[in-house]
Amino acid sequence: MNILQSHTALNREEWAKLRNKTPLLLSKNELENVKGTNDIISLQEVEEIYLPLSRLINLKVEASRQWKGVTCSFLDEKPKKVPFVIGVAGSVAVGKSTTARVLRTLLSRWESHKKVDLVTTDGFLYSTDTLEKKGLMSRKGFPESYDTQKLIDFMVRVKSGVDKVEAPVYSHLTYDIVPDKAEIIRNPDILIVEGINVLQVKNSNPLFVSDFFDFSIYLDAEESDIKQWYIERFFLLQKTAFEDKQSYFHRYKDFSPKEAMEKATEIWADINAKNLKENILPTMRRADLILRKNHDHEIEKVYLKKF
Repeated sequence: MNILQSHTALNREEWAKLRNKTPLLLSKNELENVKGTNDIISLQEVEEIYLPLSRLINLKVEASRQWKGVTCSFLDEKPKKVPFVIGVAGSVAVGKSTTARVLRTLLSRWESHKKVDLVTTDGFLYSTDTLEKKGLMSRKGFPESYDTQKLIDFMVRVKSGVDKVEAPVYSHLTYDIVPDKAEIIRNPDILIVEGINVLQVKNSNPLFVSDFFDFSIYLDAEESDIKQWYIERFFLLQKTAFEDKQSYFHRYKDFSPKEAMEKATEIWADINAKNLKENILPTMRRADLILRKNHDHEIEKVYLKKF
């Protein structure tokens, strides 16, 4: 992986030392509750990777508040509470959700920013009905399948310090937007925005989602490993979520192992691999921090942007 000179590369041992006595305020049971389907993460991983990261973000939150105070002083304005926004990007099945939820838990244990919220950009996908009318169901997850303007409007309201902002809710069971349901974001100290598309840019848009980020993280791994994790997750879901009659993928529940392998491989090749190569991977260098995973899901290297 070629990283621009703007990033400092640290191996696991070097990064772990930067924890600097940050306490582990996360139990094994809590970790089990926040990890994603088929994702593997240990308390050792939390100690060596996520505690140094939570310390870094805590320092950045404090610095951001100081800078906002300086700006308000210069403009002779009263300081207004505005959330510190973190973007978490990466491929399908790479472990973004687990990273986002672990960070949410750890960051909420710091005294200076206890209120930490999390939203995913899945809620800003067009509904299945709209995607079918636009002929985009086979492009779901690609940039054109999102209501980008709606997502930008959401970020504008969040960064304007609006007390109550609504985010649409997505169901991974029905594979669609949940009608008449919204997640309420009430001016948190930190907001984590997780999704495959959060670092993507469009020449046609004057604003990008990442313009509203104070810090961004990209989860990276070899494509062959991500593909394997996706297939393993497909087999696990076939025995669990796909059994539900409301599941969009219910029709796959009785597939033989061979049929399931063929279908998972087909979906990966036709949709997820293409999206990764065309739209997701090219955004990696835009991230402030890159977490590089090995075959066993463990983060082996960290790349931190210097400037």
